[in-house]
Amino acid sequence: MNASSPLLQVRGVSKTLGGRAILHDVSITVDPGDLKVLIGPSGAGKSTFLQCINRLIAPDEGEILLNGMPIDGSSTAELCRLRQEVGMIFQDFNLFDHLTAEANVALALRKVRGLSSDNAGKRARKELERVGLASRAGLYPAQLSGGQKQRVAIARALAMEPKVLLLDEPTSALDPELVGEVLAVIRDLAAGGMPMIMATHQMDFARALATDILFMEQGKIIEQGAPDVLLAPGSGTRTSDFCGKLFDLRGTEKSDEPTVSELLTGDLSHDITDDGSESSMIPDAPKKD
Repeated sequence: MNASSPLLQVRGVSKTLGGRAILHDVSITVDPGDLKVLIGPSGAGKSTFLQCINRLIAPDEGEILLNGMPIDGSSTAELCRLRQEVGMIFQDFNLFDHLTAEANVALALRKVRGLSSDNAGKRARKELERVGLASRAGLYPAQLSGGQKQRVAIARALAMEPKVLLLDEPTSALDPELVGEVLAVIRDLAAGGMPMIMATHQMDFARALATDILFMEQGKIIEQGAPDVLLAPGSGTRTSDFCGKLFDLRGTEKSDEPTVSELLTGDLSHDITDDGSESSMIPDAPKKD
């Protein structure tokens, strides 16, 4: 490992699927503590890009470096190491229906990390407690809400002790009233310094917590910068224009999306605890000057 190297580097990734170019020379760098947020219209290539980083889809061109070391996916051992160190959270949870929440989290710990059943279970319970689901450990996915399923998926990824997390629209499959509980867990991870790349349309969340916003369109990153720059009133950026249209679509209807104020003060009135009470697990985010 080169101490001066970024934690994760993705250089010049391109991908064609079904004869259509999905990604064109896309690059990103992630350092400790970064929360890079990918936004853009549907079909921009955000999900494909995240899957290429984790080599769930093999890129046609480009390279991925972890701690300065290239990962080309040429061996099963190398892929296992990559997917342990670069965790992935999907839109649709991807839980095993026949396993309890605890067993879903423990499975990779036994199969990949080689932990005993007892140690894997202990670690799984610890991670479920971390996301506010300690008393749901024995329940099956069918007995959990969408927000709880996604929190199990987050616990499963955290149990592998990743160095970076990739989150692909982690709230898009949720009912609006369940979005806040998942965003609160992600906010807690960001406050703890977990490096993340997250594709999302939750713009209040991105504005409040992202270190950088990357706007993707037609398979390219066309803008990148701090939220207060790209989203500044009158900035004239493509990012600002896109977000303005999102807010226009919301119109005057009440939105279930947490506001910047709610995210910064910790006032998320969603159930993120086992007993239905407000959680003290999620610290207030630091106030900005």
